[in-house]
Amino acid sequence: MPSFGPEERWRVTHLGRLMGHALRRFDERVLWLMAHSPHAPLVLSNLAARAQVGAAIVHITRHLPLGGARLTELAHSAGMSKQAMGDLVDQCVAWGLVRREPDPRDARARCIVFTPTGLDWLQAFRRAVEQAEQEFRAAVGDAVAAVVALGLEAYAEGDGAARAAPYNVAHRERTP
Repeated sequence: MPSFGPEERWRVTHLGRLMGHALRRFDERVLWLMAHSPHAPLVLSNLAARAQVGAAIVHITRHLPLGGARLTELAHSAGMSKQAMGDLVDQCVAWGLVRREPDPRDARARCIVFTPTGLDWLQAFRRAVEQAEQEFRAAVGDAVAAVVALGLEAYAEGDGAARAAPYNVAHRERTP
């Protein structure tokens, strides 16, 4: 690791870098827990154990609503291009996590939905996230963990627009 002098230490200790490192550490822990979970579908936990699972699983698992979403909605929710999300969806289709179905609102469009295997993965992911959060609380204490969670939530909401609906809920009508 390069050595930084006192006048440039800010480059390695600023909030953005710390949040990035914390996110990577958290995601690595969740994926490790998934790789060793008796609840995760075996094929997917084996892929996770061999470090074959990464962004595809995390982005799809975090951003795909249970009712499904169009590719453009999923990409927007994850902050990715439609093309990049399409590649991730293709990978998840190949793994049996999701499938494409006709959109009931528009026969020309397709919705991405979880498969039964994907729903099993989602439940195992939830358990892994809960355990990783418990480990975070144990490491920093309940009071600090609460302040961090509140601070990150407030910061992520930005101008308050996110208070109206969670960031991963599409703003669209459900009826044709």
